[in-house]
Amino acid sequence: MEKLIELEILGLSSNHSQSGSFTLVLGEIGGIRRLPIVIGMFEAQAIALEIEKIVPNRPMTHDLFKSFANGFNFNLDRIVITDMKEGVFYAKIQCKSEAVEAEIDARPSDAIAIAIRFGCPIFCSAKAMAEGAVEHFEVEGEETKPPQSGPSQKFSAKKEPSLKDFSLDKLNQMLDKAISNEDYEKAARIRDEINKRN
Repeated sequence: MEKLIELEILGLSSNHSQSGSFTLVLGEIGGIRRLPIVIGMFEAQAIALEIEKIVPNRPMTHDLFKSFANGFNFNLDRIVITDMKEGVFYAKIQCKSEAVEAEIDARPSDAIAIAIRFGCPIFCSAKAMAEGAVEHFEVEGEETKPPQSGPSQKFSAKKEPSLKDFSLDKLNQMLDKAISNEDYEKAARIRDEINKRN
C-alpha cells in the first residue's frame, strides 16, 4: 500500500492570476512541504464558512452531503488526494457504513469541504505530494511566523512576465524565492510550469 502523508489546512486566499478562483494551501503535518491547490469560489466559500463555523440560512451542497450520509449511517474515514496530472489534482473520499465500504471520486476542493464538516483527516499520496508540493524552510536566525488558519490569510501575489519566457534554472531559482517569501500561489504556478517541461 502506498504511503500517505497527512495534511492540514494552512490558509485560503484569493488568486490574483485567475479571476474568481482561490488558492488553498495545505501543509504536511510534521514536515516542511506545502501543497497549494487552486479552487473555485463556491468551494472556497464552503471551506471558509466551515473553518469560521458560520452557519448559512439554508444548507449548502456540502452540508447536504453530510446530512445525506448521516441519514444513511455512512461515515467518512478520510479523504486522499491521489494524483496530479497536468496541474490538476484528483481525490477520493473513503467512507463506510456497517455493511459497505466505498471510495468515491471527487475534486479535492469538494472532498476537503466535506472532510472539514465530518472532522476527518486529509491525506495525500506520496506521488501527488512529490509532484505538487513546494518546500518551506525557516531561515535560521530570523523569526518567522507560522501561517495562520482561516480564510482571512493572504498570500502576496505580483504580476509577472509569462513563466514560459524563463529558463528552467531561472524557474527553479524563482521557485526557491517564492517559497522563502511564503508566496505559495506564485510557487504553485512556477511548479506547474516546471512540471510541464519535465
